[in-house]
Amino acid sequence: MERASQSTFMVTILSRSHADRNVYPSAGVLFVHVLEREYFKGEFPPYPKSGDASNDPITFNTNLMGYPDRPGWLRYIQRTPHSDGVLYGSPTAEHVGKPTVIEITAYNRRTFETARHNLVINIMATEEFPLPYQAEFYIKNMNVEEMLASEVLGDFLGAVKNVWQPERLNAINITSALDRGGRVPLPINNLKEGVYVMVGADVPFSSCLREVESPHNQLRCSQEMEPAISCDKKFRAQFHIDWCKISLVDINKVVPIYITRSDPGTGILPEFGEYNPPSESLKSRDYFSDFLITLAVPAAVAVVLFFILGYTMCCRREGVEKRNMQTPDIQLVHHSSIQKSTKELRNMSKNREISWPLSTLPVFNPVSGEVVPPIHPDNYETTSMPLMQTQTNLQNQITIPQQRPSG
Repeated sequence: MERASQSTFMVTILSRSHADRNVYPSAGVLFVHVLEREYFKGEFPPYPKSGDASNDPITFNTNLMGYPDRPGWLRYIQRTPHSDGVLYGSPTAEHVGKPTVIEITAYNRRTFETARHNLVINIMATEEFPLPYQAEFYIKNMNVEEMLASEVLGDFLGAVKNVWQPERLNAINITSALDRGGRVPLPINNLKEGVYVMVGADVPFSSCLREVESPHNQLRCSQEMEPAISCDKKFRAQFHIDWCKISLVDINKVVPIYITRSDPGTGILPEFGEYNPPSESLKSRDYFSDFLITLAVPAAVAVVLFFILGYTMCCRREGVEKRNMQTPDIQLVHHSSIQKSTKELRNMSKNREISWPLSTLPVFNPVSGEVVPPIHPDNYETTSMPLMQTQTNLQNQITIPQQRPSG
């Protein structure tokens, strides 16, 4: 059993991962729990060869016992399987006195073995909750896991304390800029995602923090220019703060809004009597009418359309005689003369006895005895052949002997 350590300016819970451990964070104060890979390595078998350094990739899964996810106020982050996981969040007064059991499951990505431990979170009430004055800073050069480190968070709260000068200063919450709709930065120039850090104090805001509310700085912020803040140099060495996104809230001046919600009830349905299932002996149903509607009616329509089409195609033909009677005589004579001329030309082409063109016959060389192919092959492009050949083209042609007619 371990109590949360308190200081004059920060109340933050930093715990190591152990089996069934109890922690006692305070309501309204940042809670951080580190899941160390080194501890869970002892739960898995070592490397087969002695002397090898065990650097197994280990990932963690955290959930509320009996539920698939964590409570709404608790977040979890692990950048790579070779880095430690971190549970962080800010519990509210609604969770005071309710033990929260978180199941932590470690997965060894090399051996595919798992180890499970429980973390019991007992949220304690605090007299100073909530602190009346709260300021939220946006730090551009930090990721959320870097800001959760105790050394970095302590340095930031120390710088805020020098500027604000409060008696009590607590870290209330830390949120990644990605959870606020920010964009994932490009992997160049060591860009960071950015993080929002909310702190609370018991004294009003200092004049330095209120400089951002001046009209001059508001005008520079609207023009996307950096405002002139006198205390920025106290943060600039380690933290790059976007002063245009700072939020200053005085809880004493905030008008509370009460939302009335209906009673959720016990979750058990009211009594509606006994359930009467259908009887085992079901009545027979006649499907003949369904058959007529589904098959017979479309078939009858198809038969009627078939007969109409057949009558139109076969019984409504005009015929050759009727066509000739409706055609002018001069058109029939012209058509008949064309048919006779075509038939006569076809008969004459069948009866002629002439030799094939020389361009389609092979040429026989009487000296060498070889057969020379025609001048122009079958795939010769005749469209590019000139109509009037020049003297040069005539000299390049091969002299083809004339074929004598037989008989």
